[in-house]
Amino acid sequence: MVENWAALWSSDWQPVPRWVLFAWSAFYAVFLAYVFHSHGGFLFIDLANLVVHEGGHMLFGWFGPTLGLWGGTLLQWLVPFLLAGYFFTQRQATAFAFCAFFFFENWLYTATYMADARAMVLPLVTTGDPDHIEHDWNAIFSSLGVLQYDITIAGVVRFLGWCGMVVVVGWFVWQNWRPEEKS
Repeated sequence: MVENWAALWSSDWQPVPRWVLFAWSAFYAVFLAYVFHSHGGFLFIDLANLVVHEGGHMLFGWFGPTLGLWGGTLLQWLVPFLLAGYFFTQRQATAFAFCAFFFFENWLYTATYMADARAMVLPLVTTGDPDHIEHDWNAIFSSLGVLQYDITIAGVVRFLGWCGMVVVVGWFVWQNWRPEEKS
């Protein structure tokens, strides 16, 4: 087993053509500018995140109310993380970077929701009874006794999300920047 992991780590990534590197780098630059100028607001990609988040409540709800409560964020983070893991094992740098990038982008979405834990002004969505809707992070932070730190925790999560996105893009460019081979 250890030999398999060592072989995986030492194997080369599939090559990425230069035009693909430039196209994806441009996409990430534009997306990061879009995120930066949104000032923590709702992004178009968050509609997909919301669907996965709500599905997580339903999926993990089978394992009890605590996992059901945490399940939205768990699935929202697990989906891109597990996809990134798969593409890592396949040594597909473009797909790995895309999934890893959006794993960290989900942290921004989560941070916005966390920062609203006390204020509870964000509109909430539920797949259950709308009369019994609850704010996930208000309930989670309250149960952990850290509700008063919602803004601080959200700031750390947002910062780590930004760091992760930038590192992923940097890794992708570094990994795939090769001198043009002469034929």
